[in-house]
Amino acid sequence: RLIAFSKKGTDSLSLYLEAVDLKALPSGLRRFVEYSITIVNQTCEELSVRRERRIWFDKNTPNWGWPDMISLFNLTAPNSGFLVNGGGVMVIAEVEALEVIDTLNPSQVAEISEDRAHDYSSSSDELQNKDDVAIEVNGFQVLHSQVTQVKAIFEKHPDLTSNFSLKNQQIKNAYMYALLDLIKTLCKAPKELTVEDLNKADNMLSDLIKAGFNLDWLRQKLDQGLDKQIAYDTRIRELEKQVKKRKLALTELEGDLEKEKAAASVATIFSD
Repeated sequence: RLIAFSKKGTDSLSLYLEAVDLKALPSGLRRFVEYSITIVNQTCEELSVRRERRIWFDKNTPNWGWPDMISLFNLTAPNSGFLVNGGGVMVIAEVEALEVIDTLNPSQVAEISEDRAHDYSSSSDELQNKDDVAIEVNGFQVLHSQVTQVKAIFEKHPDLTSNFSLKNQQIKNAYMYALLDLIKTLCKAPKELTVEDLNKADNMLSDLIKAGFNLDWLRQKLDQGLDKQIAYDTRIRELEKQVKKRKLALTELEGDLEKEKAAASVATIFSD
């Protein structure tokens, strides 16, 4: 089961996976699990927050997770995409039990090789911030916080770089950062974008396509966004013109009213 909470005085949502059945099992039983937890961004899938881990669960440590899965500010921001139309947060947990051993049985423990024991061991380093470390994903070096997003993009669009032939690592990384920034821009709410923003995004998209990225899916999203924004801006200008005309008409009407009041006042004086 999933455990979600926020400690008092912090701005983070904590998410943990707990193996509830271990409490009723013998103390020597251990279960090695590979699992991931994803907080789904319901407006832009690429911005979902995903963490994954391979770890041992046992009676003494029945739960593992992340104390800072996502900041509450990002989670509850009006246009973040995690809360849509006042609905709940969508969380997906994927779990695969890789191995179960009885540590009280020496023969089972001996079967685990040194290499596998190293793979299975947990490290406090996993809990540290690794954003200053570049990690390679499909030939691109990205920050630790970007790994999940980049992997998700390649999984959804496996032909993303089939025509990309640049070899210089720094240039490749720069293009990937540009792509991530572009996706972030296009995932914003329409009211947060201007036609100028979308035109800049269009130029960036063209540069990425020229470099060899297959981005038809992003081109479609950008074209739709640009059409909507142009229609939105056109409607705004029309409304502004109407408001201006009505304000002018109201000003003229107020002037006529003041004239009528003045004329009425003069007529009253002379009648007296």
